Amino acid sequence: MSYTPRLKKEYNDRIVAVLKEMFSYSSVMQVPKLEKIVLSRGVGAAVADKKLIDHAVDELTLITGQKAVSTLSKKDVASFKLRKGMPIGAKVTLRGERMYEFLDRLVTTALPRVRDFQGVKATGFDGRGNYTLGITEQIIFPEIDIDKVNRINGMDITFVTSAETDQEAKSLLTELGIPFKKN
Repeated sequence: MSYTPRLKKEYNDRIVAVLKEMFSYSSVMQVPKLEKIVLSRGVGAAVADKKLIDHAVDELTLITGQKAVSTLSKKDVASFKLRKGMPIGAKVTLRGERMYEFLDRLVTTALPRVRDFQGVKATGFDGRGNYTLGITEQIIFPEIDIDKVNRINGMDITFVTSAETDQEAKSLLTELGIPFKKN
């Protein structure tokens, strides 16, 4: 018997029916779904210290359970002493089972550990049904050992959905458990 993540099972069993009724879709295939989650972190100080990129890649790998890659600069910026092709960040793209596992851990354990948490802002939608959430500290994830952290850094988490509008995407993410702030 194969393992199915809790949120994926809930999506298939309950959320599809709720969204189909909410937006009166004619087919189940029209219901928006979560396609991928991208975690990215820019490391501006990596121009001076190359080890910071390795730390960022290691932390993202720990958090997601999937190997992260370093991102390279696309052009020269003389005022930042940056050359084309230098590593300046790290990212990891999650799909399928790992995506649902990460989302479950984010909603149930990581976000409640944020100090004075009121919910996430609903202003991070891009007009095409994708949502980006900024996190200020990587230590909210239980996988990160605070004693081994050399710098407190933030990261961006982007949820890419198949929704056509921001309203559909917000409904999907709310049903998946992301706690948006009440206006």
